[in-house]
Amino acid sequence: MAFINYLPPDEIPAKDRVHDSDHILRIHGVHSRVMKLHYDLYKELMYAKGPLSRIQREMIAVVVSAVNECHY
Repeated sequence: MAFINYLPPDEIPAKDRVHDSDHILRIHGVHSRVMKLHYDLYKELMYAKGPLSRIQREMIAVVVSAVNECHY
C-alpha cells in the first residue's frame, strides 16, 4: 500500500472520476486529471482492437505484475 493520502472519491472532480472498484488507480486521485488519462490509456491498451486477444493482454499484465512483485 502506498504511503500517500488518498482523496475521497467525492473530492475528485466529477469529470476526472473513473470506475476503480479495486482502488488500483485511486493513488492518482491527488492529480485527478492524470488518473483519468491513465484509465483511458488502460482501456485503450486492454480493450481496443489489436493483434493480441484480451486473454493474451491479461497474461502479459500478470507476468509484468509478477516480475514487479505487485501484491494485487
